[in-house]
Amino acid sequence: MILSPDTVLRAPLESLSGPRQINEATPQTLAQAESDCILKAIKEADWVIGGPKGAAKRLGLKRTTLIGKMRKPGLFRSMEAAAWSSRPCLE
Repeated sequence: MILSPDTVLRAPLESLSGPRQINEATPQTLAQAESDCILKAIKEADWVIGGPKGAAKRLGLKRTTLIGKMRKPGLFRSMEAAAWSSRPCLE
């Protein structure tokens, strides 16, 4: 619900921020962005997928869902040295 004392909705200018800077290394597709975030979480979890400190928990996914998402782009431990690791995760 939007409440306004007038028929025109005016946003307070001080609360609006300028345009976000886009990093040149930003992935080009949603699938690439998802893979990058998954790989980042896996590395932060030291390649532990399940359990309370695993990557699935960090991402808010079930272990089996994360494994399925890893298989799709072919993410596996030897990818650590590949180009996947050079792209930052979107936050």
